[in-house]
Amino acid sequence: MDPAREDGGACLVMVDSVAPYHAAFVRAMRRTYGKVLATGRPRVTRYRPGASRFSLVDPSGNSIVFVRRDEPMELDYGGSKQLEGLAKALDNARILREFKDDDRAAFRAVKSALRKFGEDAPAADRARALAVLISTSAALGEHGDDVPAWTAELAGIALTDAEREQVEAELHNTSDLNND
Repeated sequence: MDPAREDGGACLVMVDSVAPYHAAFVRAMRRTYGKVLATGRPRVTRYRPGASRFSLVDPSGNSIVFVRRDEPMELDYGGSKQLEGLAKALDNARILREFKDDDRAAFRAVKSALRKFGEDAPAADRARALAVLISTSAALGEHGDDVPAWTAELAGIALTDAEREQVEAELHNTSDLNND
């Protein structure tokens, strides 16, 4: 076993509800490390409201995946052929973040797509893209100069209540990922 490769093993833990377990691990990490660790070892993946799973990686590189017992047999992994432009990049970023645990690739994909398609994209897609950039920056521990500009731009986008709720759900975990 090579702990640097994180090939130590894996375990699935089936539970009735994953949210309470994620919250408990987040509290324990904050208490132990002073922040929620989203990179390195140990670490915990983000949990979005309604998600049916999350993962932990322990200090030795073992993966522990908590899965809701009633998780659908067929998960929506995205990749819709009907999507294009910024909407397609957001869908790809969701796949990269939630299923491949690759925040860096998701960040790059959304940032590039926002530059390329943002001007012509619907307001809701632009807002979601900005929220993804903000939350992914936090997950990566990068609180650069762009975050205040993205936050200001996001605040200026007119959204419906339902659209605003989606954006707020994306931003929800940003405060949990305090990697300063």
